[in-house]
Amino acid sequence: MPPAPIPRAVVSVAGSPVVSVSKLEKAYSGGFRALKGIDLEVMEGEIFGLIGPNGAGKSTTMRILATLLRPTGGTATVAGHDVVREAKEVRQVISYLPEDAGAYENLSGREFLAFMAAFYVKDPKAMVDLGIGIASLGDRIDSRVKEYSRGMKRRLMIARALMTSPRLAILDEATAGLDVIHAQHIRNRIREVIRRDNSTALISSHNLLEVDYLCDRVALIDEGVIHEVGTPAGLKEKYRAENLEDVFVEVVQHA
Repeated sequence: MPPAPIPRAVVSVAGSPVVSVSKLEKAYSGGFRALKGIDLEVMEGEIFGLIGPNGAGKSTTMRILATLLRPTGGTATVAGHDVVREAKEVRQVISYLPEDAGAYENLSGREFLAFMAAFYVKDPKAMVDLGIGIASLGDRIDSRVKEYSRGMKRRLMIARALMTSPRLAILDEATAGLDVIHAQHIRNRIREVIRRDNSTALISSHNLLEVDYLCDRVALIDEGVIHEVGTPAGLKEKYRAENLEDVFVEVVQHA
């Protein structure tokens, strides 16, 4: 039987921001502007969703916050650290999981988690035990990663990202391409770990029903511009829509 859904916590946005973005821009060669001066705050304890189509700017924003891309304008801080000038400090408080993340195929799941835990100064055994619990792969944790299904691999990667108890977990398309059971497991584990550790998560997803279920607040982004920010319930009420997909279409059409 799959685990019961974890109730949505009521999150106050009156606390301090873990992520603060001001007039953030990113331009690539040829003049393409992936981000056009976005402003964004993600508050401590939130699960915050970035939603939009391919090419909207979601992954670019996440990669800048993960210190993998340098912005061409504006500023961004994580836990008070500038992502450009204090990149080392930012990396110490985040965990970043890209959509296409992979593991070492010839290691077992347990060995992979142990390998990753060795990079941290925290108790590696406790970290691995936590990762094993998050992945919930049972006896298959000792099978080689190359023998895992896509869903099992993604569960292992989510465990790798969350077992470090980061101040900010950046999860790009956490459940992309997964079946209902694996996707539900990952959603529940994200909520469970973020609530337990009082961490913060920034996620992206094409699945707007998933975002509605999982996120405390969301930002609607398209063509490098954030058009709207709010709670899923508040946005649906504001636009008199039944779901976030209808909200997004309405917002973008009238932008």
